Amino acid sequence: MRKDYNLEKRKYVIGGFITLIVMIYVVRLFALQVGDDKYKESADSNAFLRRVIYPARGLVYDRNDKLVVFNKPAFDVMIIPKDVGDFDTTMLCDALGITREQLAERWRDMKDTHKNPGYSAYTPQKLISHLSQEDYGKLQEKLYLLPGFYIQKRTVREYGYNCAANVLGNIREVSADDIERDRYYRRGDYTGDLGVEKSYEEALRGKKGVEVLMKDALGRIKGKYEDGKLDEAPVSGHNLKLSLDIELQEYGEQLMRGKIGAIVAIEPATGEILALVTSPNYDPSLLVGRERGNNYAALVQDPYKPLYDRSIQGAYPPGSTFKPTQGLIFLQEGVVTNATQYPCYHGYVNGLRVGCHGHASPIALKAALQTSCNAYFCWGFKNMIDKRGTKPSDQLTKWKDYMVEMGYGYRLGVDLPSESRGFIPNADFYSKSFRGANWTANSVISVSIGQGEVLATPLQIANLCATIANRGWFYTPHVVKEIADSAIDKKYSEKHRPKIKKEYYETVAEGMRMAVLGGTCRTANLPGIEVCGKTGTAQNPHGKDHSAFMGFAPYHNPKIAIAVYVENAGFGATYGVPIGSLMMEKYLTGEISSARKGLEERMMNSNTIVSSGVKKH
Repeated sequence: MRKDYNLEKRKYVIGGFITLIVMIYVVRLFALQVGDDKYKESADSNAFLRRVIYPARGLVYDRNDKLVVFNKPAFDVMIIPKDVGDFDTTMLCDALGITREQLAERWRDMKDTHKNPGYSAYTPQKLISHLSQEDYGKLQEKLYLLPGFYIQKRTVREYGYNCAANVLGNIREVSADDIERDRYYRRGDYTGDLGVEKSYEEALRGKKGVEVLMKDALGRIKGKYEDGKLDEAPVSGHNLKLSLDIELQEYGEQLMRGKIGAIVAIEPATGEILALVTSPNYDPSLLVGRERGNNYAALVQDPYKPLYDRSIQGAYPPGSTFKPTQGLIFLQEGVVTNATQYPCYHGYVNGLRVGCHGHASPIALKAALQTSCNAYFCWGFKNMIDKRGTKPSDQLTKWKDYMVEMGYGYRLGVDLPSESRGFIPNADFYSKSFRGANWTANSVISVSIGQGEVLATPLQIANLCATIANRGWFYTPHVVKEIADSAIDKKYSEKHRPKIKKEYYETVAEGMRMAVLGGTCRTANLPGIEVCGKTGTAQNPHGKDHSAFMGFAPYHNPKIAIAVYVENAGFGATYGVPIGSLMMEKYLTGEISSARKGLEERMMNSNTIVSSGVKKH
C-alpha cells in the first residue's frame, strides 16, 4: 500500500496548531494571574486593605541647631473606588467645605489615567488633600455613612522662621513625570520642589510603611491581618543641618527689603554658606496647604519674580568686583609686578577712551584696587592679550582658563537646583562676533573691568572673595552642613586651588584692605575688625547702574566672605558696601554698634525699586 505523504504532513500541521493554541492560552493565563497586577489587586482587595503609612519627613536645622522646618499633621480623604457605595454628596461637600462641582472635578482627575497613571478601582486613591483639623473632625464623625472612604494621616511642613524660602524650597504633589521617573511615588504622594527639599529629596523623604487590614464581605475593616505580621513600619527621613545662620539670613532679608538683588555670605575655611538672600522673597508657608496652587500662581505672575533665586540664578555684569581676578592673572603671567605703574588721566586712552575718576597717576596694583582705577586694568589686559609674539585668541584662551579655575563661567556645583553658570567669553565667541575679522584687546577691553559680555552670579563673586580670604583656595559652596546618619557629598570637602601663587593673593588682599582704610569702601571700616573689600558699580543699559560689593573679615583668619548685589541702586558704595559691612558686623559681633544704627535704619527703610524708576506692571 502506498504511503500518503500529504496526510502525514497534515497531521503534523494540525498537531502544531493545537500545540500553539495551548501555549497561547498558557501564556495568557500566566500573564493574567502573575504578570497583571489588576487581577491580583481585585482578588486581594476583596479581603485586604493595604494602607500606606507615610514616614515623617526629615527636620531641618540651622548651623546653630535652631529648628527651621518641622512637620505638622495633615489629613487626606482616600477612597477605594470599587468599594464606594451610595452616599450623600451634599453631606460630604458640607463636611469638606467644597462645592459639588469641585468634588466632581476631583473625582474626574482621580480617574484620569493621564493625570493619575497608577489609577486602579481596587487600590486606594486620594480624593481630597490637606484637610484642616476642623474638617477632619467633621468628616470623621460621618465616615460610617461613606462606604469605601477613609482618612489617611499625613504631615506637611511648618516653618519656624519667615525667611530663606529660596534655600528651603517646599513640597508639592507628585506629577505623572515624577511617578514615571521614580517607582517610589504613587499619585497623591509629595516630593521636594525647589531648594534643599528638592536637592535632598531622597534623604528627607524616608521610607513608606504599610499595614495590611482585613475586610469583611461588606468591605468593612475588621482589624490587622495575622496580628500585623505583614506590616512594615515606616522609616523617618534624615534630618538636615544647614550651614545657614538663620538669624543672619533673616537679618539680610530685612536689609534687602524694597530692593532687587542678592546677598551671599560664605565661611571661607569650609565653603559653608552662612546666608543666601534673594530679594524680593516670599513667606515659605504660602506654599503649604490647600491654597498652595493659588499662592504659587500668584508668585509666578508677580513681576518682581520672587521665585527667581537671584543669589545663584542671577547672571550680572560683576563690574569692579572683577578687578581682583585681573590683578591675580596679570601677576601670575608676569604682565605686572607690585611695582608696575600705569597712567590714568581720568581714564584709559589708547585708541579709545574708558572713563575713570580722579586719583593719583601713574598708579600701581594695590593703589588701583584701593581706588578702583579702570585704566590700570585696561592697560594690564591690553599688555597681556596683545603681547608681542602671541595671538590675541591664544592669550584670551589662557585668560579664560584662569577665570574658570577661579570659579567663573561654569556652575560651581552648589547643592541647590537651577544654579546659573554666568558667562566668560572665549576666543571663538569673539571670532564669531567679529565675523572672522581681526580683533585685539581694545576690541574687547570692557571685559577687563567686569563689563561687556562678562556675567557672574553673586555666588561666584562671593566664592572669589572666599578664595582671596584663604589666599588661594576654596571649597565648593554648599548650604547643607550635615545629614543625620549619612554623609554629605565628598565634593564639598575637596579643595580647589587655582594656578596662581599664594603671594599674589596676599597682594590683592592688601589692596582690598587699603580700599576699606582709605579708598572706595570706607563705610565697611569696623572698629576692632580688619575688613577687606572691593566695590563694584556695574553699568546697566536698562536703567540705573547696579551697586555691588565683595569683602571679607577679619584680614587674618577670616570668618566671613560676602558679596552684595543691588540692582538699579547706583554706586557700589551707596548700597553694596553698607549692606555688606552690616552683615559682617552682625555675624562677627552679634549686634550693630550704636554708632552705626543710623546706617542700619537707612538701609532697612530704603527702597531702590521706587527710586530707580522700576515699576510694577
